[in-house]
Amino acid sequence: MLSVQEGLQAGYSNMFNLNEKVAIVTGARRGMGRTHALLLAQAEAKVVVSDIDLKECEQVVAEIKKAGGEAIAVKCDVTNKKDIDNMVAKTVEQFGKIDILVNNAGICQFKPFIDLTDDDWDKTIDINLRGYYWCAKAVVPEMIKQKYGRIINIASIAAGQVGVGFQGLTHYCASKGGIVAFTEALALELAPYNITVNAIAPGVIDTPMAASIKTDPKAYEASMARIPLKRMGKPEEVSGLVVFLASDESSYITGDFIVADGGYLST
Repeated sequence: MLSVQEGLQAGYSNMFNLNEKVAIVTGARRGMGRTHALLLAQAEAKVVVSDIDLKECEQVVAEIKKAGGEAIAVKCDVTNKKDIDNMVAKTVEQFGKIDILVNNAGICQFKPFIDLTDDDWDKTIDINLRGYYWCAKAVVPEMIKQKYGRIINIASIAAGQVGVGFQGLTHYCASKGGIVAFTEALALELAPYNITVNAIAPGVIDTPMAASIKTDPKAYEASMARIPLKRMGKPEEVSGLVVFLASDESSYITGDFIVADGGYLST
């Protein structure tokens, strides 16, 4: 990271620059994952675009390359350890290292608790929480080797412990709350290796995952009533935080839970 004097002399032109850094983004074929990958590439990181649909990942890679960036697509189901190991192996083979992991893959299914099945619960926990653990477990040895790393976990304002509940999302909330606790504990263990671990908590963001809110007038009106900025967030408004946390400018931030919700939790 530049000192204040060096930054003034350079005009801060190097701030948030990820040149020569290698980033893996899970769940990157669409929504926030896609914009995380695009903005990381814009900041000059080499990006591994991973998700369950290879063709859609390749489309994101094409966007990155068209803009002059460098990226590869890797098919990865975060509930499959072999897929994760393959993703890590291909990343190291292609780029020689792993500097950044953005744990973004996730699902959100509205369903009342009384109708919730064990399969519903297990699927959500497996993707939203166990997948984060497995991906971190796979990349950390590479980060320890170089004594450097950034792990960024995408949580949610629906993570509990903030005095706000979300009906029909007990399984989702449990998984996101687990991510926050996982982030805090992992940050302590990895700090000696110069690896930071942070969580981002998006609010209501305009992505395919939030399509049901946009198409339901009552749900949309209720959401807007809680958001002081009176609009849904843009994926890029979360991805900007991802780039910051991936950069050296965030070097003294670890174990934190950063909210991007338009003021939702302040009301």
